[in-house]
Amino acid sequence: MADTTFTDAERRAMSTALALATMPGVPLGPNPRVGCVLLDDDGAIVAEGHHRGAGTAHAEADALARAGDQARGTTAVVTLEPCNHTGRTGPCAQALVDAGVRRVVFAQPDPNPLATGGTETLRAAGVEVVGGLLHDEARAVNRAWTFAVEHGRPFVTWKFATTLDGRSAAADGTSRWVSGAAARRDTHRLRAECDVMLVGTNTVEVDDPALTVRDIDDEPFPHQPLRAVMGERDLDPGRRIFDPALSLGAESVHLRTRDPRAALAELFARGRQHVFLEGGPTLAAAFLTAGLVDEVVAYVSPMLLGAGQAAVADLGITTIADALRPTVTDVTVLDAPGEPPNVRLTMTPTTSKGA
Repeated sequence: MADTTFTDAERRAMSTALALATMPGVPLGPNPRVGCVLLDDDGAIVAEGHHRGAGTAHAEADALARAGDQARGTTAVVTLEPCNHTGRTGPCAQALVDAGVRRVVFAQPDPNPLATGGTETLRAAGVEVVGGLLHDEARAVNRAWTFAVEHGRPFVTWKFATTLDGRSAAADGTSRWVSGAAARRDTHRLRAECDVMLVGTNTVEVDDPALTVRDIDDEPFPHQPLRAVMGERDLDPGRRIFDPALSLGAESVHLRTRDPRAALAELFARGRQHVFLEGGPTLAAAFLTAGLVDEVVAYVSPMLLGAGQAAVADLGITTIADALRPTVTDVTVLDAPGEPPNVRLTMTPTTSKGA
């Protein structure tokens, strides 16, 4: 039986609102990306709005400002439950009440304890409120933000490149290039979607990475993640990760801990929501055994080494029955002229622990 909770016009408007939320140039954090569409009684669009980043008008306020007096009596279709919080901007729930909005349809409930309560404020003022329209699509728009708010730590993506026999470097230590050119460009695209690049001290000492976003079509990319290294040993301040001339605007931090949970807590306190783990096998094993990997991205290259550094260090697994078996969510073949294709596997571990 068809769900009559929402009208066809509201369904179309929510799709539009999601598109507004993800318009080019809208930052991935630290605020959620939100879109809003105001509809009249006939289902026609009165105004549209979207949030453009921290300190700017929220999507509802943006749409209300564009609508002016025409907002009265409309239905507001919003990708996230209107906030009930006064920060750098006022509470959206009260703004909708003051504008005379008749009905509010939202996709995702606001998980932020500081901002929740918008539904109650609206209903207390006599506004009809219905939630859940395109809920899953709205959560996907703010995947890392939602996870970080709900679990009190950043979402962690572990990325690695490997040969067919599971090697990330040859016996002599060489690792350039295990992955192909197309895979490397894809890696930089994924880096740009995170707000922290994290490696261990050994990676900094041996590989001396810059950990910046490069090699993508719209270079220089406007967003550079925080470049973080974790570990207790002192490092040469001349390493590339600490060189402001190579940073392309990225900041650097040395987290003086070997504990993955403590590192994530410090990054969360800095307002970071999505960690891209690109360290070596030891760091990867530490996060995996702690249950702190939420997504795995593996680039598999069609080559065999037979010896060399494994992609991940000892996980304490001694029998096949105890093997970690992540769920594959995507398989993509990456081609570049003049070289064999790489395969990107995106997976969800079964051992992830939210808190």
